[in-house]
Amino acid sequence: MFAIIEDGGRQYEVTPGLEFPIDLREKGVTEVGQKITFDKVLLANGGGASIIGRPLIEGATITAEIVDPLVKGVKLEIGKMRRRKTYRRHTGHRQKYTEVKILDINIPGLHVVQKPEVVETTTEATA
Repeated sequence: MFAIIEDGGRQYEVTPGLEFPIDLREKGVTEVGQKITFDKVLLANGGGASIIGRPLIEGATITAEIVDPLVKGVKLEIGKMRRRKTYRRHTGHRQKYTEVKILDINIPGLHVVQKPEVVETTTEATA
């Protein structure tokens, strides 16, 4: 089962248990363990059939939990130079994110096909 949600102008493909970064939420509003609800669900698939929103699926919600309220991304180095004029500028940028974990996908009218669990069998070699 998966869904495609929209948040902050970006689209994310999410499944239950997935941890991923989203745009930074306001400081002080987010705490570890706090729940966030995404209601802009564009598409959902339950294994057998899909529901496509036009543009959104009515009544669909995705529940997530904040794992880390502040995650820093990679540092981007920006250098500017003009030749023969002793002009050099060096700056950088580091984007900040909020790490969330998907807990539940609730799509009304979606038939979810449960896949059978794979049972691993081990054979012991005899001497």
